[in-house]
Amino acid sequence: MKVIDRLQNAVRGAAAYNPEVQVKPACILWPDPDRQWQAVVPQLQNALPEMVVLGDYAPDRRTGPAIWLRCAIAGTLDGIDFPVGSVPILYLPGVARTDLRAVNECPDALKPLAELQYRGTIWSQVSAKDWTVLAFLKSAQGGLGLEVTADGDTRAAMITALNEVLEQDVSALEGKRLDRDFFNGLLTSGDLTRDVLTWIDQGEAFAERIGPAAWGAFSDICVSQLGLDPRTAGFLTGAEKLAGREGQWCAVWERFCEAPHRYPNIPDTLRKCQMPSFDLLSDISTKGAWPQWNDAEEEALRQKLLELETATDAHARTTVLELEEAHADRRALVWAEMGQAPLAKALKYLADLAEITKQSLAGGTLDDVQGAYTENGWKADDAVLSALQETNTDASAASVIAALRSIYLPWAEASARHVQTLVESEGYPGGTVASKPKASQTDSECILFVDGLRFDLGKRLSASLENAGMEVTETPAWSALPSVTSTAKPAVSPVLHEIEGRDQSEEFDPSVAASGQSLRGGHHLKKLMVNAGYQVLPRNEVGDPAGMAWTELGDIDHEGHQRGWKLARYLDVLIAEAKNRVAQLLEAGWKSVQIVTDHGWLMMPGGLPKTELSSALSVNKWGRCAAIKPGAKIDTPLFPWFWNPSHHFALANGIGCFRLGQEYTHGGLSLQECLTIHLQVKPSSNGKGTNVEISDVVWKGLRCTVVLAVPNETLTLDIRQKPADPGSTVVVRPKPFAASGSASVVVEDEDLEGTKATLVIVDGLGATVGQVTIDIGGEGK
Repeated sequence: MKVIDRLQNAVRGAAAYNPEVQVKPACILWPDPDRQWQAVVPQLQNALPEMVVLGDYAPDRRTGPAIWLRCAIAGTLDGIDFPVGSVPILYLPGVARTDLRAVNECPDALKPLAELQYRGTIWSQVSAKDWTVLAFLKSAQGGLGLEVTADGDTRAAMITALNEVLEQDVSALEGKRLDRDFFNGLLTSGDLTRDVLTWIDQGEAFAERIGPAAWGAFSDICVSQLGLDPRTAGFLTGAEKLAGREGQWCAVWERFCEAPHRYPNIPDTLRKCQMPSFDLLSDISTKGAWPQWNDAEEEALRQKLLELETATDAHARTTVLELEEAHADRRALVWAEMGQAPLAKALKYLADLAEITKQSLAGGTLDDVQGAYTENGWKADDAVLSALQETNTDASAASVIAALRSIYLPWAEASARHVQTLVESEGYPGGTVASKPKASQTDSECILFVDGLRFDLGKRLSASLENAGMEVTETPAWSALPSVTSTAKPAVSPVLHEIEGRDQSEEFDPSVAASGQSLRGGHHLKKLMVNAGYQVLPRNEVGDPAGMAWTELGDIDHEGHQRGWKLARYLDVLIAEAKNRVAQLLEAGWKSVQIVTDHGWLMMPGGLPKTELSSALSVNKWGRCAAIKPGAKIDTPLFPWFWNPSHHFALANGIGCFRLGQEYTHGGLSLQECLTIHLQVKPSSNGKGTNVEISDVVWKGLRCTVVLAVPNETLTLDIRQKPADPGSTVVVRPKPFAASGSASVVVEDEDLEGTKATLVIVDGLGATVGQVTIDIGGEGK
């Protein structure tokens, strides 16, 4: 039980009465002549909702003059209600019990309260004295009976720390000697390193917040342990010492790096200091302690990337790889973790893109191109998205986009033109509806349709599912042409042979073969599936696993059309949503989930190249495809419609777009739009989840570094007192594992060193996939 709990019980206990001989008191009066309790009134009112306060008129704070208090307990005020069955408590700062007893001499402002001492009761000591903070803590009669020194410094520190005192567990205080150092320790947390960082982070506000007594105590400790007096040196000097990392300040710097997000103002504080001069041979760990140096490196990198806007793709690739060598080490600095090195982080993926695009896909047969793309080429698309994900400002995005357009655009353009040439001569590998085999019906299989699950995103999802312990089979699949939802979604449905394209369709909408009803809007497609024995499941329903089902997630394509290239920043959430849906279905009893998609898409920040097509020649012009007027002569290649090969439509050349400025679109013929991936997902055959083997556990102080035998970036490291309870974590923040297979977490409370805990590894769904008992600060067992 906390001090505040015992306090509220004591105050309410003043209203105890014998109903056989007494009436219920009208109120409890709480005199406080020295205003010792006044600073914690908000805290007290949270604990005692029946409490109102004597003071200036402020009904929103349940405060008012004496007459207002009388009206409040009489129940005549709107908005002032007391809990049912409670006795109102009137806290009277600046008023002594004797002020009310001497009615004739009572100040006019208090006279409305005088008679309440007879109808109500007064919370006071056995001796009839008013309760001071010291008396409540020390007294064994009505108080806590604690050992508290009574000198003036202790009293001052006790009042200053009263907020913290109220939150202490009484059992933890019993048997302790509570003196000035104890109460100052409550204000300064007892952790000097943390307090120093908080001081540098908050500046002058820190001293104002903790009060003169605690500030003095904190300053004295800094003098003795860090050789710096905050009272005379100031927090900017503290910041300089922090970045200098000499002597004991090195430990302070390490603590900052362990949990930098707890001190968000420190970077700007350091920027107000004069950074030392560094020569070319200075170690990055020395220079890297100064955000100014990192800022300058980021700006230099930004300018270099912007210069690539007009560079050839070969020159851009060479430059990016050189920049990666120069800036890669900055990703290990604390500024990168704080989001202040976005270009250094994006550069990793730009370098991946540069390496991958050295291999052109503009050669060989369609089988050759498909093999090269499914093995490695898709990683270029993934690298583009990953680089864009790291940008957090318009300026950083602009420089990354300049590099992407120089490297990625020519590579994607060349591969698209080559694929289009091959398809014109060899035919499209996606075929037509007539070339598709009839779907086989499988009991206990649910088809999950994910709109716009491009090949690279399918690979991300596949890896995520496998890391969660599921068995995944990947199958490349060519989209129906044109690669738009209206054409391609019905083509992956289990009822495609009940659908046809009867006449020329300006919107590429097929129809129900039996009735000619358009599938636009999706109603008739769902009706066909229901008639074929499929359950059509809303997003969060799981249906009957004994049958067959179809369900949908459509946010990727929708978000792409809405956000353009900024879709990249939301993809992790969308992939996690698909993973969670699969897990939900398998956990409900489905033996298999078949993930299908309609099409991929092209994304080019800054806009795809414009392809001209006169509106006089087209009936309907989409981003990458167009229905052509009968008899119109155009230079753009024509391709047969999946649902009716006698109906042709135009596709833009390369990765061009019929509309100016389009960053995200589909409907054309390219690897990114047309070569997709379907996934068949089943529960693990051995009934086990992710196989996690911990190869090393290393402690450095309260920092624990764990290394996995098999790296897995989807897993997260935590340390808990109760392994199944995330709320029992003892670390500053759980950390995901890096690509290297390692992760580090910091235990927040130094008092836990040497105690038992459980090292826990969880997957993306929060499920525990590995754990081991450890001694905090010691060796894992």
